[in-house]
Amino acid sequence: MKGKNKIQLKNYAFIDSQNLNLSVKDMGWSLDFQRLRVYLEDKFSVKKAFLFLGFIPEQQRMYTNLQEWGYILIFKPTLMLPTGKVKGNVDAELVLHATLEIPNYDNAVIITGDGDFHCLIEHLKNIDKLEKVIIPNKCKYSSLLRKFNSNLVFMNGLKKKLELENKKSGIN
Repeated sequence: MKGKNKIQLKNYAFIDSQNLNLSVKDMGWSLDFQRLRVYLEDKFSVKKAFLFLGFIPEQQRMYTNLQEWGYILIFKPTLMLPTGKVKGNVDAELVLHATLEIPNYDNAVIITGDGDFHCLIEHLKNIDKLEKVIIPNKCKYSSLLRKFNSNLVFMNGLKKKLELENKKSGIN
């Protein structure tokens, strides 16, 4: 679908929220998810943005905000580890949804720095359905993704555009 006008494209984003959120925090800032949604629409013609995250009942207000901003939330049940840390790995769900949705989108935007998505990204590239892989932190991402260099976009330079200015409107 490379010949389509950018405005006519119907791209979908598939977002590994934990990798995104932790990577941005590791760089010393918090992401404004509302601004990210606008950025994805404006820059990559993303019509649907699937956000994969672990479900924590106490976070319902945040989930409502994310849906109001245009995200489709895909939840993974979480486990409470003995250390008190919450675990909710979303990799399988993201791969499954990105694959099931292939007939419905022109190209995919994958947001992660996790090499576990190498097979999905490679498949999308092979069938000419990969728009971009957005890596949250250029300094810390899987070397498995380097082979897709021409499709990589890094968020390091997007702090001014996407940084959370008001703590009430983001994911922390």
